[in-house]
Amino acid sequence: MRGVKSPPLPGEDDRDSLAAFRRRYLADLAVRNYAAETITQRAADLATFILWCHERGIAEPRDVTKPILERYRRHLYQHNRADGAPLTFRVQAGRLSRIKGFFAWLAAQNHIVADPAAALELPRSERRLPATTLTADEVEVVLALPDLSDPVGLRDRAMLEVFYATAIRRTELTRLALHDVDRARQVLAVRQGKGKKDRIVPLGARAKAWVEVYLEKGRPHLVVGRDPDILFLTSSGKAIAPKKLSDRISGYVTAAALGKTGSCHLFRHTAATLMLEGGADIRFIQEMLGHESLDTTQIYTRVMIGKLSEVHAATHPGARLQSDQLAALRAALDAATTLDDQA
Repeated sequence: MRGVKSPPLPGEDDRDSLAAFRRRYLADLAVRNYAAETITQRAADLATFILWCHERGIAEPRDVTKPILERYRRHLYQHNRADGAPLTFRVQAGRLSRIKGFFAWLAAQNHIVADPAAALELPRSERRLPATTLTADEVEVVLALPDLSDPVGLRDRAMLEVFYATAIRRTELTRLALHDVDRARQVLAVRQGKGKKDRIVPLGARAKAWVEVYLEKGRPHLVVGRDPDILFLTSSGKAIAPKKLSDRISGYVTAAALGKTGSCHLFRHTAATLMLEGGADIRFIQEMLGHESLDTTQIYTRVMIGKLSEVHAATHPGARLQSDQLAALRAALDAATTLDDQA
């Protein structure tokens, strides 16, 4: 399998083992042009499941039954991560879904008579709000932090501006090529995004201007040897690793001392929320974010607190502080002060 390093698993040399079928399944996904990240994730989750099965003497696909899969579902529910926190229901559902895909493939290829995972129910999904978002003023504080006298600082400012303007994903930014920036139309081509889909997103005049400054004043100092045609380069002239990028962006958010944490996805959440609060149609946001389903995008309608607060203040009779209520409030404060003095 190109691009996927499979760890050795028990029974890998036995052609009828779970491990051997896992290897064939992953190879088939690669032939069908599944994204490398998708294959890597499925490889890891299946390896974890196979090791769990090995500990219980379960070696071949035909040995796996629905009760065994339900035991594994309970195991995931009771399992804790390295930091002691339990697996979220979203993570549990994702792992079980990938196991269901494996057994569906085994049944479709006639490697097993029946699919034991067909009727396995997944945990109910959670619709969690983004952990946090920034206000427009807070974004400006973060954007002002990079050292513009340094090529890496210019690069970082340009990256932050692109994140804020386009709401693209971390991996999508690391893969941007020079020719993906259309300066005349002020748009950005995101190639092979999630689901291996291309899309065009607005870049805007401001982010375009910062990218141009970086290209003229910063990037030439970062090219080492042959130019790799990657837009954002490290000091060694290579593409930025996604984890390194997250650490870099997170450092700026922390240095801003806003009392908030986050990294690349923080700007994605912020851009979507601010655009919705500004009146953008949610379907345009869906297209910009590259969401397959509108349901995924609608989570941002729940954090449009600015508009909701305006409506609340204008329509809720208890939201306004009237003169008689103000008098009552002052009386309560006076009474509380008296109690403090007596205490």
